[in-house]
Amino acid sequence: MLPRVNRLTRPNDFRSTIRSGRKSRRSTVIVYATVPTVPTSSVEATTDVDAPRIGITVSKAVGGSVVRHRVARIVRHCVAGAIPRLPAGSNWVIRALPPAGEADAGDALRGDVHAALSQILEELGPEHVRQVSTGPAAGSQRL
Repeated sequence: MLPRVNRLTRPNDFRSTIRSGRKSRRSTVIVYATVPTVPTSSVEATTDVDAPRIGITVSKAVGGSVVRHRVARIVRHCVAGAIPRLPAGSNWVIRALPPAGEADAGDALRGDVHAALSQILEELGPEHVRQVSTGPAAGSQRL
């Protein structure tokens, strides 16, 4: 489960992120992102308002209830590790596509989520990406 401050919950936030945000499409997911115009990379997210928020949507086209929940769990797990690098105040929507529900799509789904997030972060440029320093292995962190 994502921390409460990192959850995108309001339908209007989902709608505005999808309509006006950047988009990266892969075979199993589409990732949308809106980022504040003023980069806050040097400032940590100090309030709940500054925290990046993430919403996940998995439609019935992906599969039955069990399949949809499995896909959502995989996506949540992939995104949870990326939260420290996401720009403060940004909104992200990850929409699973029908191929994400196939039995052997788990690894492809993980790879697609990471690739789509990385593509958008690259497009934003280094001034929007928060730097994470967790010790000597920080440079080996994926994403």
